Amino acid sequence: MALLLALRTAGVRDVVVAPGSRSQALALAAAELERAGGIRLHVRIDERGAAFLALGLSVESGRPAVVITTSGTAVANLHPAVLEAHHSGVPLIVCTADRPAELRGIRSNQTTMQPGIFAGAVRLERDVTAPEGEPGETDAAARLAREAIDAALGRGGNGEPVPHPGPGPVHLNLQYREPLSGVISLDDDARFDEPGIGAPGPAAPAQESGALVDPGPRTVVVAGAGAGARAEEFARAGGWPLLAEVTSGAHFGPNLVVAYRELLREPGFGDEVERVVVFGHPTLSREVPALVQRDDVETIAVAPTGIEWYNPGRRVRRFERAVRVAAREQPPTPDERAWLGRWVHASRALIDESVPQAASGLSGVDETGHVSDFAAQREYMRAQLAAVRAPVTRRMLVDAVWAATWPHDRLVFGASRLIRDADRSVPGRRITVHANRGLAGIDGTVATALGIAIASQSAEPGARQATDATETAGSASPARTGVTRAVIGDLTLLHDVGSLLIGAGEARPRIQLIVGNDGGGTIFDALEVAASAPPEAFDRVLFTPQEVDLAAVANGYGWTYVRVTTRGELDEALTGRIDGPQLVEVPLPR
Repeated sequence: MALLLALRTAGVRDVVVAPGSRSQALALAAAELERAGGIRLHVRIDERGAAFLALGLSVESGRPAVVITTSGTAVANLHPAVLEAHHSGVPLIVCTADRPAELRGIRSNQTTMQPGIFAGAVRLERDVTAPEGEPGETDAAARLAREAIDAALGRGGNGEPVPHPGPGPVHLNLQYREPLSGVISLDDDARFDEPGIGAPGPAAPAQESGALVDPGPRTVVVAGAGAGARAEEFARAGGWPLLAEVTSGAHFGPNLVVAYRELLREPGFGDEVERVVVFGHPTLSREVPALVQRDDVETIAVAPTGIEWYNPGRRVRRFERAVRVAAREQPPTPDERAWLGRWVHASRALIDESVPQAASGLSGVDETGHVSDFAAQREYMRAQLAAVRAPVTRRMLVDAVWAATWPHDRLVFGASRLIRDADRSVPGRRITVHANRGLAGIDGTVATALGIAIASQSAEPGARQATDATETAGSASPARTGVTRAVIGDLTLLHDVGSLLIGAGEARPRIQLIVGNDGGGTIFDALEVAASAPPEAFDRVLFTPQEVDLAAVANGYGWTYVRVTTRGELDEALTGRIDGPQLVEVPLPR
């Protein structure tokens, strides 16, 4: 309890528990701390899903969530989420229960070498000896909690930001001897101090600090995952085209170039780039790394923190933690002003060309509002009806979801074809979009989305009591509104299907899991080998066809289910009332 209380004081608000015997003391202490209004507790039976739920909670809140597991293989199941947190720079604290050191190496049951299991993926690891009830252990627990919080948030021991390595996961391996737990209780009127340190503060705007970047060369600004709004500010300050991925946090503004893939391949655009400034971690195109690796292009990689730099082909020569545009000695030349306009206008033209044309207005109506051309009116109505009845395509799906998402909502993309379709087409909007792009895997996407939904819709722990038996822990306060939509592929869902299980008494957030079901891994159809491999072998080992009844899956896990096949049904599903977890299946062609 001393460790959890200290973590709470240092800023933790969410604790995720996967049940187990060796970790019972931590789990019961977490339950008591929730009862007293100190934390939000979340329980999941699968450790991998529990860890990704904690990852989503951390992503949304900016505070490190804690995940608690028992010993043995339970600890190994945390590894995918620890790796994602490491590569994405997400604060996360994993507390793993362990046998005491004297039981290691003698084949004691459920005992393995847990220290070092996450290798170089953690910012801090501590193998903590079993408590003995000695004086000073409470103070030691408080020091350990502060150390863990500082490391998870990328701060030094005095709570100050450090340039390296930045936020990430922390591993506290906690040894326990029997008896494993006793009576744990807090006073009913317990009060919890506000944290001395909490979530990391916002990054300094690009134009207030950083290395100078001279105007002049024909420059494009690339924003990948984790780039944030500073990339948009920098591009606008320099008057340069902004090639911002949909999950970059910079996919908005007057300099945005949505059709950047096509233009990077187009003569007069990509071949005239002289310099590229890259923020974050681009992962959604082949054109960007190809641009960075050109001999005639200077690349500046920008990342405020991190262990690894974006460096395709190891061709980048300049690395900066922050950049700003140097003041101009002369006004921009006509050629410099035209550089931005060419990219923006060409991108808009390409996007407009790819949008199916439909009747744009009611024909056959005169200025008084009376019908003057019944044939034109009938044609217009037929076109509108055809649009409503049109089968859903990938482009239509991502466009509709994007249009239905508001700034107070949250949008999550899985690692499927759909995130790339969105990146190719959706216009600029300043909304919160997330995807696990640290390693760009499909692991834990459902759990991550649930964590984001719960954190974005939950009141502070202890802020209010449930008013009736239908409310659960973590229910949203009136000030925390919005819906989380997760757009994923069918294999992404099935890979994390166990995370659909939300136990009794757990928060059931307003979330739409929108599953584009094309019967397998069609993203692999874009591989060059698809044209040469034997079709049967390719389908079996890459496409991996599936015919799972998603309606039965949703029903089995207690989610509401909607099947959408037309644009009209899609619009109805996206604009309807969402009261809890909902699975929306959208059949798509291969």
